[in-house]
Amino acid sequence: MYDWEEKPELNVTPLVDVMLVLLTILMVTTPVVLYEENITLPSGSITKAINKLPKIEIRIDANRNIKIKKSKYTFSNFTDNFVLYSQNLDKKTPVYIRADRKLLYNDVIYILKSVKEAGFAKVSLITDV
Repeated sequence: MYDWEEKPELNVTPLVDVMLVLLTILMVTTPVVLYEENITLPSGSITKAINKLPKIEIRIDANRNIKIKKSKYTFSNFTDNFVLYSQNLDKKTPVYIRADRKLLYNDVIYILKSVKEAGFAKVSLITDV
């Protein structure tokens, strides 16, 4: 006679054995598999020298006196003088503005705006800590 109250048991041991064997195979073969992607690197020119653009450094002291190299300018007429100064310069030349801490924010931004209006795109503010 058949006992309807008896519950069947699942034997998972063979399943676990097979999975462990597959995992071992995967772990052994994964480091051996090589992935290669072909890339083409650009060829450089040895004969062409890099042209290093000179930089322009604008210094502003606490009394609002502006100095570019050895030339001195006043704050009130800086814009016109800078346009004249930069006529023969390349507009890709980097411009660095170094200002005194005691200056007002508006004064520094005025100089920055004047340099940008003269056509220079690479303008940076230098801060010393």
